[in-house]
Amino acid sequence: MSTVFTAYEKVRLARDSKRPTGGDYIRNVFTGFAEMHGDRRFGDDHAIVAGVALLDDIPVTVIAIEKGHSAKERAYRNSGAPSPEGYRKALRLMKQAEKFDRAVICLIDTSGAYCGSEAEERGQGQAIAENLTEMSTLRVPSISIVIGEGGSGGALALGLTDRVWMLENAVYSVISPEGCASILWKDASKAGAAAESLRLTAADALRFGFIERIVPEEGIGTEDFYKQLGKELKEELLALRREPALADRRYERFRRMVGVKSQTDSPQ
Repeated sequence: MSTVFTAYEKVRLARDSKRPTGGDYIRNVFTGFAEMHGDRRFGDDHAIVAGVALLDDIPVTVIAIEKGHSAKERAYRNSGAPSPEGYRKALRLMKQAEKFDRAVICLIDTSGAYCGSEAEERGQGQAIAENLTEMSTLRVPSISIVIGEGGSGGALALGLTDRVWMLENAVYSVISPEGCASILWKDASKAGAAAESLRLTAADALRFGFIERIVPEEGIGTEDFYKQLGKELKEELLALRREPALADRRYERFRRMVGVKSQTDSPQ
């Protein structure tokens, strides 16, 4: 029988430094990963690891937000808080994937985009907005998996895909519970209450239609876990290949999600 966790307990689980990170998934689900660097404008962002790999026998582009495990790794990866050049690198690889007809798989694990002044000076908001615009019309299949934290626009910038999955104890929210509590009650210690109000669990996201699948965490980090996830990803990509007008379907899906009526919907 699986353990039932509160919303804030799931936040803590999602943040656990022992939890598998994007790099762990790349090493264990994919083969032949060749990392690519840089955004061709400013530099390379270590918070986003991206490149080309094989999913069984299918060439794919993999883009992962990487937090790292140890304190040293987290410092190098900026604790998984991407800068604008990270999002531009991701977009560069997505457009390359479109050119060579490769599917795109994104692994999301961030408390949010880096909010330092230098990131703002280099166009953080614009970089995220450009990703959302371009991903909505990408002409190849795409899947995003929230493997830990899915925080705010920093997560959404890699989440506008054909299918969005979440791990069982992952969270997806517009703001952290601590940030929400500080705004609403001027008291970060009320993060537990904020977490419940934010409806940030995988079960909430599935109920509201924000995601399509919850990935069970039984055996997380084991060979069998990664093997099963790889199998399910391959099956989903093959199914997406058979869907007509993929970009149109993706575009309309997200329009409906925010309450914008589709042009193809019949009048009430």
